[in-house]
Amino acid sequence: MSSASGRRNPLRSACASTVVADYAAGYHDLKIDGYHIIKGIPTGVPIKSSPFTVGGHHWRICFFPNGDHAATAGRVSFSPETSLFLFLDEFEFMGEEQASLFRSRKNREEAETGSRLNLENYFSKHGSLTVRCDVVVFKEFLAEEPVTPATFVSVPPSDLHRHLADLLQTKKGADVVFQVGRKMFPAHRCVLAARSPVFSAEFFGAVRESRTAADVVQVNDMEAPVFKALLCFLYTDSFPDMRKEDEDVMCQHLLVDADRYDMERLKLMCEGKLCEYIDVGTAATILTLAEQHHCHGLKKACFHFLSDPAKLRAVMTSDGFKHLIRSCPSIKNDLMSMLAP
Repeated sequence: MSSASGRRNPLRSACASTVVADYAAGYHDLKIDGYHIIKGIPTGVPIKSSPFTVGGHHWRICFFPNGDHAATAGRVSFSPETSLFLFLDEFEFMGEEQASLFRSRKNREEAETGSRLNLENYFSKHGSLTVRCDVVVFKEFLAEEPVTPATFVSVPPSDLHRHLADLLQTKKGADVVFQVGRKMFPAHRCVLAARSPVFSAEFFGAVRESRTAADVVQVNDMEAPVFKALLCFLYTDSFPDMRKEDEDVMCQHLLVDADRYDMERLKLMCEGKLCEYIDVGTAATILTLAEQHHCHGLKKACFHFLSDPAKLRAVMTSDGFKHLIRSCPSIKNDLMSMLAP
């Protein structure tokens, strides 16, 4: 099979819209009576209808019984030469500059035989003539999405995190209790197991310990505020409210615990936060965390900061740097190569 035939078709998105015209429509009937009187009107003199409004504009119909200019003089017939105009009443002039103009169309008899319907004969037979003028004013063209049943229903954003936060806050149905120092934290095994593979193995794995609801899980090597923040993330998938001055230290602790409980999203979020706090005083400590917990993006950010020789020399005089070298000796050669000419 060729590479072209084995290539997967790309995903295609489908959508639709409709172009609609925003318009107003109306009509005006102009009745012409007493032809034996009006036929004597000179060429170029019109009979005007009363003004009418369509689409927010004022219009008039002008009828020239004896033609609107010398070329049409004497042609008092219902034909293309008959001068019948529609114009905007806002304008005081006539001619080529008028906003809208139409000529009367030939009737069916004329289209089939080529003959004209003489107005004088028509008036003698019918007594009057009524001309109806249909006007359509286009305002604008709009693109609209197709109307579906869902268009009429407004779906609010998900508030699952709020319900789970209330569950943690009220302790309803809690079936496990964690003790961190002297603090007790009731929680729900199913929620924790769904969010952390480590908790899942501990509560529902093959080697799980047999516990009852009254059992207490001891959590060592963690401070109570940090565990509280960890629980908040487990239930809401977001950081708890933190003071700005405590954010960098809290993120360092949460990064360690995220790695401990295999919570990759929390770990990456802590990495992103700590990238904002890299300076001469914190670079060595943050780099130590990045190396020990395999935070590749955070490690790159630290090396980018330390690529400035002046900053690197300042960091090398800090106590954090001594701890870095003791904890991660492999880092030393990489840092020294930055100082080489």
